[in-house]
Amino acid sequence: MKNNTVKSVLILSESIDVNDSSGSKANVALINNIYKLGYKVKVLHYSRKEIRLDNNIECVNIKETKFFINYLLSRTQRVISRVLKVDMSNFLENIFGHSFTFFNDTKSISKALKEHYNSEDLIITLSKGASFRPHYAMLKLPKLQNKWLAYVHDPYPFHYYPRPYNWVEKGYKFKEAFFREVSEKAKYSAFPSLLLKEWMGSYYPNFLNTGVIIPHQNIESNKLADINLPNHFNATKFSLLHAGNLMKQRSPKGLIEGYLKFLENNKEANNTSQLLLIGPNSYHKEYLSTIKNDTIYIDGYVDFEIINELQKKVSVNIILESKSEISPFLPGKFPHCVSADKPILLLGPHYSETKRLLGNQYKFVSEADNVELIAQHIETLYLNWLKGENQKLNRKDLEDYVDVQFLDKQLKTIIND
Repeated sequence: MKNNTVKSVLILSESIDVNDSSGSKANVALINNIYKLGYKVKVLHYSRKEIRLDNNIECVNIKETKFFINYLLSRTQRVISRVLKVDMSNFLENIFGHSFTFFNDTKSISKALKEHYNSEDLIITLSKGASFRPHYAMLKLPKLQNKWLAYVHDPYPFHYYPRPYNWVEKGYKFKEAFFREVSEKAKYSAFPSLLLKEWMGSYYPNFLNTGVIIPHQNIESNKLADINLPNHFNATKFSLLHAGNLMKQRSPKGLIEGYLKFLENNKEANNTSQLLLIGPNSYHKEYLSTIKNDTIYIDGYVDFEIINELQKKVSVNIILESKSEISPFLPGKFPHCVSADKPILLLGPHYSETKRLLGNQYKFVSEADNVELIAQHIETLYLNWLKGENQKLNRKDLEDYVDVQFLDKQLKTIIND
């Protein structure tokens, strides 16, 4: 990009609804911080509802187009599946690679982009989950690809996830080809972690040439005056919080058994500590239903603003990753945990982006199933709490990394290209 400054950025985001997923929270945080750096920002989003962001950032809610053939096909498929009680998606996606709904959504997005593009200097595509609809839409607009930065938040397709993830999607060959085209057509790519860039670059080598690291950003809530924390949170106690989705591969068993072991070794902590597990947990419901302990509180979905404030009030924030050889992901809550400035208990593999960022000298790290070590770490954190010592994360370097300082530096590598 020849210009020394990018004065305008068009962001194509699948969603900016912070309560629908961790991906959307990350999208909004990135949008807000780009705006803070002084860029003129316009957001086209497919959230399916009107949403206003802070600072009066211009937001356009993309409407689903209902006169494309894919819209009619998707509705016909739904009716046939409902009436005949037959799931046609396996058959159809193995033929076409994606659902008719996906194709209609991406055409709606590309249509909106053509209508609203106003010679912006940079176009950033943001997604959530395993969708990447904005990225697919950009492939239909070759004239804009020399301004395109494709943000890749997770491995894609699913079979490129590291073990224990082992799901092969319908139409996976089409999805491989789709993302190979993204890697080759987007002038720039960005990843939330160095390990993810290297991981995806092993499958799509051009990402190693085009990729920069833009970590998940910290997001600030503007609703603090209205927040009521959960009744089961006791601010006078030593409290450990895991906030987030307990996916199938993220078993809380090692954490819970480690905490119970800590209680066994520190009897008085039964009256002065609590473990909070907040977030979707359907994959582990059967196991969690067997936990009968008054110091362990298990809750489902809670609004982001409440979680964000709770992370600042607890004694320790927990990041739980899968039992694996490597975790190339940067958890979406990592910047919020850094901003909360409370010790982090990391339960994850040796090769982990979070561990890489915390550094080899950081003490409170364990494999997710190492019950003895988890209990030891909790005891050390508890004793520090009793003595009023080392109760802050105190990592200004990480605060800068997930805030505008590092983002500014990374965007300038593109601006000055």
